Parts: sequence; structure tokens; C-alpha cells
Amino acid sequence: HIIMDSSASMGFGKPHTKFDYGAMIGVGFGYLAMRDNEKFQYSTFDESLNVFQPKRGLNHLVGMIDHLNSIKPKGHSNFKDSIMQYKRLIGSRSLLVLISDFLVDSKEILESLYLLGDQEIKVIQVLDRVEKNLSMGGDYKLTDSETKNKLRTFISPRMRVKYQNQLNAHCSKIEDMCNQLGIEYQLVTTNTPI
Repeated sequence: HIIMDSSASMGFGKPHTKFDYGAMIGVGFGYLAMRDNEKFQYSTFDESLNVFQPKRGLNHLVGMIDHLNSIKPKGHSNFKDSIMQYKRLIGSRSLLVLISDFLVDSKEILESLYLLGDQEIKVIQVLDRVEKNLSMGGDYKLTDSETKNKLRTFISPRMRVKYQNQLNAHCSKIEDMCNQLGIEYQLVTTNTPI
């Protein structure tokens, strides 16, 4: 099961958006399943969950690629509700690959991971190098890609350090939760070669 975030925040980044990078990872897992002649199911979620039936073979992989190429990330991430809906589709113990930027409340992430129960789960957090390192400074007008709220701010060296500390704490909390639940966690940035 490959479950991928297609909310607006995943549309951030250059030259590859977080969504494009995550899609390459998801297709890689689909390819591995196809190579082993296993069925695989892929899904995307933003405000709603879009599920595609599990199948085998190259045609299913090509269909996955076509679908992912046709998506423009939009809306907000409805992570917990999507996982609640998806849980009903899992018949037996399975491998689940969750790909997202996970820029949602850590409590919601933990509750969602608990919902999935006794599955083999891989959590892949995809961030853009700009948001990971906040390599900018000065006056900026920022727009939240999901809520469209605007914020005018001055990014000082002190603010950059505070931001990085908060982001690192959030990512560490997700990793700690995954470790406690026996879930494999990986943080990648879009400038890391696939």
C-alpha cells in the first residue's frame, strides 16, 4: 500500500516539488512490488482520499505514473481522516508506505499511526531543502499554501535558528513516535538523489 499526500503544501519546491519527489519514491516502491509479481495499491489524499484498486503488473504501474503526473497538489491535508478511511481497506497484514511532509500536529500523526495497528509501516517525510534549512533572510511576504493566510515577516538570523529548532523538534518527535511503534522512519530532502 502506497499512500501519498497530495495536499497543497506538497507543491512546494524547485526544481522538484515535494510531491514530485515523493511520487518518484512511491513509483519506486510500486516497481519493486511489480518486479516481485505482487499486487500493490496506491492512494493519494488531500481533503479527501483517492484509492486505486490493487493490481499487478506493468499496466498498473503505468497507470500509477499517469495518475501522479496528472495531479496538481491542492487543498489541505486531512491526514487522520484519510488514514481512518484507508484502514477499512486493509484486509490482512501488509506493508504500508506513507509519504508526506507531515507538517501537521504530531498528536494527529500519532493517532493515525495507532489506527493502522499491526502493519509493517514505512514513514517517509519529504521536505524541500529551503524549508528544511530556511536559507533566506530579510523581508518576506509568506502565503500558507493550504489556508492561503498571508504573513509579512522579517527573517533574521535569530528567527532562522528558532525556526530550525522547532522544525527539527517536530521531525525528531515523529521519528521518536515511529521508533516507539516499531515503524521505519526516513526524512529526506528533495535535493537528495533518489
